[in-house]
Amino acid sequence: MRAIVQQSFGTPDVLVPAEVDRPGPLPGDIVVRVRAASVNPIDAYTRSGAFPLLGAPPFTVGWDVSGVVEEVVPGVTRFKAGDEVFGMPFFPRPAGAYAEYVAAPARHFAAKPAGLDHVAAAALPLAGLTAWQALVDTAEVGPGARVLIHGAGGGVGHLAVQIAKARGAEVLATASPAKRDFVRSLGADRVIDYTAGDFAAGLTGVDVVIDGIGGGYGQRSLPVLAPDGLLITLVERTSTELADAATAAGRRFTGLTVEPDHVGLEALAGLVADGRLRPHVQHVLPLEEAAKAHELIESGRTQGKIVLTV
Repeated sequence: MRAIVQQSFGTPDVLVPAEVDRPGPLPGDIVVRVRAASVNPIDAYTRSGAFPLLGAPPFTVGWDVSGVVEEVVPGVTRFKAGDEVFGMPFFPRPAGAYAEYVAAPARHFAAKPAGLDHVAAAALPLAGLTAWQALVDTAEVGPGARVLIHGAGGGVGHLAVQIAKARGAEVLATASPAKRDFVRSLGADRVIDYTAGDFAAGLTGVDVVIDGIGGGYGQRSLPVLAPDGLLITLVERTSTELADAATAAGRRFTGLTVEPDHVGLEALAGLVADGRLRPHVQHVLPLEEAAKAHELIESGRTQGKIVLTV
């Protein structure tokens, strides 16, 4: 099968199309013919070696897939051949999503939302599950909650805004001027231009902060939280310094790593069906242009998601 393989850590040009063996399924697996695979910042960090989740190369990066079930191992009852599915298999272990086929546990997938094509469906799993697991599973955001979402125009952020609004929250969002109108269109109640000054100026009484930026944003967010408010960081997950600062300030701290979760995927699909969630895809490229996709995501200017078609 066709896949994108790298033989070393490095810049995007280490991502090279190659012919490799098609993966074989284990008990409990399905084989999915991949139609689209989305690109996430963690893919670029893994490729470069900055965050070597997969050990040393060679390997194929990527976790987000949408496609068609090609093969079902006997005993799997969730799907049959021909079903359209989407998912984030194995994260943070190797999934090899930049390829024509993926073999993974059936329970790492859910039925593809009928209202989304494969490109849009592939954009949803990793970013959508991150937002869902932060806002719903961890923070239990509900009606009337005040939520501040940093980087609201990016992959996780633009979905988090929509999920928080669907849960009845008041959504405050930081974004660049170029993404301000986009974030407003998602339903944010207030969009703060982080380039114009201190985002925290005059901001208080926030119940939950979602920080997907790092670089001091978590520390600077503590004063805006209400007493016993919750800071969820997707970046500085293991920072004892940040955890201690939150405790000293009378706030709560949680570092979150996304997990495969078919229940969460089904919840996201439900929001899509209800018209309350829609992934935004800014760039669609063929699989062979994975290197270009990584250049785009490393620019930091992507609005929503980047997706590779297979």
